[in-house]
This record gives sequence, structure tokens and C-alpha cells, in this order.
Amino acid sequence: MAVVFQHSTLAALMAGLLGGTMRAGDLLEHGDTGIGTLHGVDGEVIIVDGEVYQADQTGKVNHITDMDAMIPFATVHNNNDATEKITLQNVDMDHIDVIDERKLANNFSAIVLRGDFEHVKVRVAPKASEPFPSLLELAENQPVFDRDNVSGTLVGYYSPELYHGVVAAGWHVHFLSDDREFGGHVLDFNAAELSGDLTVFADYELHLPIDNQAFREHELDMNGLDDAIHAAEGNKKD
Repeated sequence: MAVVFQHSTLAALMAGLLGGTMRAGDLLEHGDTGIGTLHGVDGEVIIVDGEVYQADQTGKVNHITDMDAMIPFATVHNNNDATEKITLQNVDMDHIDVIDERKLANNFSAIVLRGDFEHVKVRVAPKASEPFPSLLELAENQPVFDRDNVSGTLVGYYSPELYHGVVAAGWHVHFLSDDREFGGHVLDFNAAELSGDLTVFADYELHLPIDNQAFREHELDMNGLDDAIHAAEGNKKD
């Protein structure tokens, strides 16, 4: 049975708990595919075929081979547990239609889709130094990059509305080009056809950094959390 594993919560990032609390090597024990970020929200992490890549704030993609690299937030799964092979036609960020078509709005799900993209627009969170700001403050100055006619892979997770705050409800998607030179958190894309894997998860495993004093002691301010998450994710609230 497929399991999605998440380390820490989005609400913790929103509160400025941006320090790494899990080793990359330990994270990979829970999945070979996923997304996340590094200590200080240093760019966007994309995990493909058990390899960790970081799109940094300069637009460069780095292959992370240091398994002691620290991660404050990530989501991973084993892609060999995929539920089915899928192909999508004429797809963009607003029309990843596997959820509505398959009545999966209340399920955690993942897509790993490969193909040739007409256009991809990404943003990359800039690295923060201590004392850390909130994720929303960082998001106000995040660089945005575009690439036309690029082949690559989308890795994305769909989270039900019920869990908003622990995660960002809806889609959270990262991109990595086949040449490993372009990537980030996807804001928009266009592709005539994408093929790959859909995984519907029966189990959602949330791992909390309970050994981290800042995590244990922080007090969550729920006021405005929903709007702040949408702003930090680069999504408009409906």
C-alpha cells in the first residue's frame, strides 16, 4: 500500500521555523521521489530516482550528494508504488485534471510526469539567515525563472482541503529539466502531452521534529494563516 511521508508542517515554515531538522539521507529512507527545501529555505528541492537536486536562487540546479544536508520540510514517496500509468493531453497548471476525473479530492495523491514542455515558469525561495523571517516575508522577494521548449519532469503532490495548514491544500509541484540545469517550484507550465505515474495514497505519515526546541516551543498564530499560505505558495486564493 502506497505511503506518502512528510517531514514537519507548512505552518511551521510559515512561522519562520526554517532551520533543517532532518538529514537528506534519513529522508531518502522514506522515498525515492519528492519535493522540499534545504536549511534556511535554501531553494527548491526535487528528488527523482533517489537523487536529490536543489534549484537555487540564482537559477542554477545543484546535485546534492551530501547526505548530511539538513532539510526543514519535505514530502516523499516511493514511485515504484504508483497506482497507475497516465497520459495527459494539452495540460497546464490550472488543468491537472486527474483529481476531478478520478474523484480523488479527499485523497493524498502524487504525479510524476515527463515530457516536452512548451513553457515552464518557476520560482525559487531565496536562502535566509538566522534569525529567520517568516516564509511569507521570504516569498515577497523570490526570483522567478522561465524556460521555453524544455524537456523534464514534474513531481507534485495533491493534498486535501481538510489538511490545509499542515500542508498547502491542492497541488504543490516542482520541476526538473532533463539536462539538470533548470528547476524550481512551478507557477505555470504548458505541455501538449505528459506521461508518467499517478499514486493515490492510503496512508499519510507525518514526521515531526520533536527534538528541535524551536519547533516544540513555537506558538502558532492561526489568524491569516490561510491567506499567508496562498501568498507564499504563489497561488491566488479562490
